[in-house]
Amino acid sequence: MRIPVRAASHSYAVTIGKGILNEAVKSLHDVFAKADKVIVLTDENVWAAQQDYFEANFPHAFQVMVMPAGETCKTFDNYNAVQTFLLEQKCTRKSLVIAFGGGAVGDLAGFVAATYMRGIPFIQVPTTILAHDSAVGGKTAINHVLGKNMIGAFYQPVAVVYDTNFLLTLSEKEVRSGMAEVIKHALISDAQWVEELLEGEYVTELPEELMANYLAHGVQVKANIVEQDETEQSVRKFLNLGHTYGHAIEAAAGYGRVAHGEAVMIGLVYCLLLSERYGKINHAFTKRFLHFAEENGYPFAAVHDFTFEQLTEYLMKDKKADYGQLQFVLLETIGKPFVQKVELMECKEIDEQFRQLLVEVQA
Repeated sequence: MRIPVRAASHSYAVTIGKGILNEAVKSLHDVFAKADKVIVLTDENVWAAQQDYFEANFPHAFQVMVMPAGETCKTFDNYNAVQTFLLEQKCTRKSLVIAFGGGAVGDLAGFVAATYMRGIPFIQVPTTILAHDSAVGGKTAINHVLGKNMIGAFYQPVAVVYDTNFLLTLSEKEVRSGMAEVIKHALISDAQWVEELLEGEYVTELPEELMANYLAHGVQVKANIVEQDETEQSVRKFLNLGHTYGHAIEAAAGYGRVAHGEAVMIGLVYCLLLSERYGKINHAFTKRFLHFAEENGYPFAAVHDFTFEQLTEYLMKDKKADYGQLQFVLLETIGKPFVQKVELMECKEIDEQFRQLLVEVQA
C-alpha cells in the first residue's frame, strides 16, 4: 500500500506492507542511484533483533552506526558522535541516511540529515508502531535536559518504507505505547473508528491484518494534516492531542522511564477532561475511555509520582505555549479537534480532577 504525503517542501510516499523491504527499496532506484554512500543509523536493540532480516533484504551496500537504544540516542553527545561518523566516512551532500528504528532513531537521524552539510537526503525505515506517527511528516529533533525535542527542524524524508515484519519482535509495552498514537489519530478524525477501538480486542492482541489497516489509517490521517500545514502553523497542532500534559509527565519522569505512548495516553485523558469544559465531550465518555486505557494496561502511576507544581515547569516549556499561556488541543466532539488557550490555574483544577478520577476508577 502506498500513501502519498504531499508536503509543501516536497512530496513522497509511505509504502506499508508485510515483507516489502527489498521490493520497496528497489523501487527507490533513482534515490539510491544518486547516492555516493549509504549510511544506516540504528540502535543496539533494533540491530540485535533485525540485523539478519535487514541485511538479507536491503539490496545496497551500506555502512552502519549502531547507537544507544531509546531516548539516549537523542542526546547532544550522540548527535555529535553521528556527525563525526559521517565525516569520518567522508560523506558528502550526495550521501543518503537510512533511519532504521523507532521514533527516537528517526528523530535523531532526521536531524542529523537536516544539518549535515546543511541537508542530505534520508529515508525512514520504521520498526515500531509508534513510528507510524513519528516517521511521517518531517519533525526531527534531539532532546535538551530542560525539554524534550527542543532542538530540531522540519525536514521531510524522501521516502518512508514501513515493513510490518519488523513489528513481530516488539514487546507488549512497545505495542501498547505505539497504539496510543493510533488512538490519538482516531480521536481527532473519526468517531466510528474510536468506537471500534473501544469495543475491540486488547490493543496488544490485534490480528496482524487489522493492525496494518489501523497503521495505514493513522498514516493517512497524518498525511492529510501535513499536506495542509507542514510546519505546524495551524491544523498540524491537532496532532499534539494529549502531548502537552503527556510530555510534562514524560520529562518529569526522566526520558525513557515512562514510554512516550504511555505518557500520551495519560495526556489524552487529561485533554478529555478539559474538553468537557470547552467542548461537548461528556464525562461518561471520559470515564469509559479511562476504563478502556486501564483495561489495556496503560499505567497511570506516574500522575501520582509528581505534584502539579513539579509538572508546571515542563508544561510552560511546551513549544505550543504562547506568551506564557498554554495552548491545548481539545475535542469539540470526537473527530473535531481545536486549539484552546488555558490559564495555568485552570490546568491545576483539571489536574486535581484527573487525580480524583483515577482514585475513583481504580478503587
